[in-house]
Amino acid sequence: MSPESLEQYRIIIVDDEPLIGSALVQLFELEGISAFATSEPKSIIERIDINWPGVLISDVNMPELNGISLMQSLIKQDNDLPIILLTGFGDIAMAVNALKQGAYDFLEKPFNNEYMLDVVKRALEKRALTLENRTLKQELESISFPGPRILGHSPGIKQMKHILHQVLDMPADVLIEGETGTGKELVARYLHDHSVRNQANFVAINCGAIPETIIESELFGAEAGAFTGADKTRIGKFEYANGGTLFLDEIESTPLSLQVKLLRVLEDRCVERLGSNKTVPLDIRIIAATKVDLDSLCKTGEFRQDLLYRLNLVTVSIPALRERREDIGLLFLHFARIASSRYHKALIPLTSEQGAQLTSHDWPGNVRELRNLAERYVLLGAEAAFATSINNPVNLNGAMSLQQRVEFFERLLIEEALSHNKGSIKLTMEQLELPRKTLYDKMQKYDLDRKLFIQ
Repeated sequence: MSPESLEQYRIIIVDDEPLIGSALVQLFELEGISAFATSEPKSIIERIDINWPGVLISDVNMPELNGISLMQSLIKQDNDLPIILLTGFGDIAMAVNALKQGAYDFLEKPFNNEYMLDVVKRALEKRALTLENRTLKQELESISFPGPRILGHSPGIKQMKHILHQVLDMPADVLIEGETGTGKELVARYLHDHSVRNQANFVAINCGAIPETIIESELFGAEAGAFTGADKTRIGKFEYANGGTLFLDEIESTPLSLQVKLLRVLEDRCVERLGSNKTVPLDIRIIAATKVDLDSLCKTGEFRQDLLYRLNLVTVSIPALRERREDIGLLFLHFARIASSRYHKALIPLTSEQGAQLTSHDWPGNVRELRNLAERYVLLGAEAAFATSINNPVNLNGAMSLQQRVEFFERLLIEEALSHNKGSIKLTMEQLELPRKTLYDKMQKYDLDRKLFIQ
């Protein structure tokens, strides 16, 4: 039987002969390559997605589903998935036909172990390059596309963007988790503006900022005469967002009495205005956001468990700024540039010491706190901004090894030079006295894109 998840395996072997499968698993694991063997080809089709970082090896002649048919099904899902076919019957015409249809290679049994390892390692390299190129393409598209951008290259942000791109155009509702100031509404707007719903309305409502007495009419709308003061029909937020996205911020603040009605709307995908017996069908994506642990609220009875199950079909967690310190310099520069343009004041590059202060600060207010500091930096100057905002001394010695400190300051110096020279590679090379290739190599190492420094 197949395991619950295949993500951990880089090689999957499909063969109705268990001895072949176990021999290949042993061969690959001796080389440090994680492998799994199964005799059930149909179970594989539904569980390998387009981002699976591995290679499939399949026998051609199997009773349940032959290898050619398996390959054709998988290629429909991902045309770039490397698939190596095995056969015990030498057939040149079959091999040529399989390669034309998209097979990575075609090997006869019995196969040479060394040759098999060589083919698989090359296929893995090809797969890694394919996935890397896809990620870069998505990055470029997100940067060039009008609308909100999510900046950063830290592992947590990369993982978050990967999840967002997976569900951009899916009709699934999304729950965003993150501390105050991490940018939950930005992520919600990113989902909307980069999806097929971007031509319809994005409607944001803060569930904690609306009095309990009127939140129901705000969400669902009301007919004229539904209650005292309702002198005309009012369309609610759900209806106004029809075709687009409704963002429910601070969902944990929703009154329990309203949570039942909210659950019904989410399940039935229709809304009924207060004082009306008619339902309005909804084509809508719901994005909810919370700064607290909703599971804990469910245990204390402050939040409905069934509503949480409905909301968290897809959960996106935004890392706190202290967990993505490598992004701090880029974010500060971005906010400072915006402030410089808005207030018509020159942007003075940070010193190495100031950059180190930014990185060593814990940022309890997260990105919002960093943005405010960047604006004060442009308006008031470095001394005033840092004196009022960051009081902790620079302490990199305990947090970083020598190598990490060297890399930190090297990256900071390159960022300073790129910023000072407005993204000019030629001027940056001259300032740092670096050959072009060395500069490019270091920029690639630190994920620095010159376009982000062009003013």
